[in-house]
Amino acid sequence: MPRLENGDKAPDFTLPDEHGGSVGLSDYAGRRVVVYFYPADDTPGCTKEACQFSDLLTGFTTSSVDVIGISPDDAKSHARFRAKHGLKVILLSDPTHAVMEAYGAFGEKTLYGRKTVGVIRSTFLIGRDGQVERAWYNVRADGHAAKVLSELASA
Repeated sequence: MPRLENGDKAPDFTLPDEHGGSVGLSDYAGRRVVVYFYPADDTPGCTKEACQFSDLLTGFTTSSVDVIGISPDDAKSHARFRAKHGLKVILLSDPTHAVMEAYGAFGEKTLYGRKTVGVIRSTFLIGRDGQVERAWYNVRADGHAAKVLSELASA
């Protein structure tokens, strides 16, 4: 599975959002954006991560950085997840895992000591020029949003 490195061109995508529209990376041309991949809506780790990105959204916005979360879940699931937890981040659906695969965020991983195939919790800071400024793979959900925000200045 290929992994993106700092300086790589971020793969473009257009995916459905929870409102029935579509959002593409190209919509953010000229802006910095955090794209984070997570396994499933409303699971303990994913909820913690999404809530923390939402809680820190003002800090990201102040730094002129948008935040997008992507999982395999459908639009209805995203809408319920956002409403239940008061999430403010944009959530997109990648049910075929095509975008996740392009980012190296889907594939073989070790879960509780066993090899499995699935979403690899990963985050990317994409620069105004569309290049990866920073990539984080196999991240821990709790505290990761704060780590990303703290590293924005150095990226």
